[in-house]
Amino acid sequence: MKKLVLLASLSFLGLTAANAANIPEGMGVLPTQVPVPADNPMSAEKVELGKKLYFEPALSKSGQFSCNSCHNLGTWGVDNQKFSIGHKWNRGGRNAPTVLNSAFWSKQFWDGRAPLLEDQAKGPPLNPVEMAADSEEAVVARLQDAGYTPLFDEVFGKHSLNYDNMAKAIAAFERTLITPNAPFDKFVEGKGTISKAAKRGMKKVADIGCTSCHSGPLFTNNEFIAFKYGKDEGLKSVTGNDEDDHVFRVQSWRNVAMTAPYFHDGSAATLEEAVATMGRVQLDVKLSKKDIADIVAFLETLTGDAPQVTFPVLPRPTGKALDFKD
Repeated sequence: MKKLVLLASLSFLGLTAANAANIPEGMGVLPTQVPVPADNPMSAEKVELGKKLYFEPALSKSGQFSCNSCHNLGTWGVDNQKFSIGHKWNRGGRNAPTVLNSAFWSKQFWDGRAPLLEDQAKGPPLNPVEMAADSEEAVVARLQDAGYTPLFDEVFGKHSLNYDNMAKAIAAFERTLITPNAPFDKFVEGKGTISKAAKRGMKKVADIGCTSCHSGPLFTNNEFIAFKYGKDEGLKSVTGNDEDDHVFRVQSWRNVAMTAPYFHDGSAATLEEAVATMGRVQLDVKLSKKDIADIVAFLETLTGDAPQVTFPVLPRPTGKALDFKD
């Protein structure tokens, strides 16, 4: 019976029995199924609508910025900038995290103020530094003018073009943006291998305590942890509570090699710098150059297959332009 339970556990993590002894406890293959809210079931039509909206600059007041502007699917769901550019070329105050695999996170944003992808999708269009739309009603009116009404009717039913359904469609699309088949995953499954340096790095992150937070197949415990680094107050900016000062959501290591710069303030330009800083600040460990190189080699094995997304043709009225504002 114990053997059956062990085998079931290994199967859940994607581990083969042959590799189980070599993989630190808890590590495993990226899941293939994402959580889906009961009130927003997936469908091909909804995902396609969400894709259009994800690339839709008409969600912004100026018609210059879309979700993809900051979370570029051609560059691993980020813009590789310290702070993203928004309305009137202003810059935000936090580094844009990747949208890839975000369907697995327990909450969205660095401070976790959005419980679900649907909640997150409602934020940027109305943020004055990002897309700067005047109101939800203004966004809906713009989408109506662009010609989205029949597309919403097809997916959600008649008279369904509203702000909530816009967010639901974008969230449905984002739930398709997962990155399977990382070299680490293939190694765990017994379908490939990783370098000796990566194996040393894999053991090192477990030995020194990195995986107390960056744990499980997602390499995040989906919790909020104090990171006493930089000036940003983190969760305190949402709750106002002193105990939440410099508390942030633990970011996943999945595809981390492709999403520089690092940290909430984008202050670490390289992965080596980020690893050294985390060791020093979080674990009070001064890592050697060899240890840093090994850990980076391991983190590079967590880069999966980027989703292949075809740029959509967006609805537009014939014979007239949309009314964009400065």
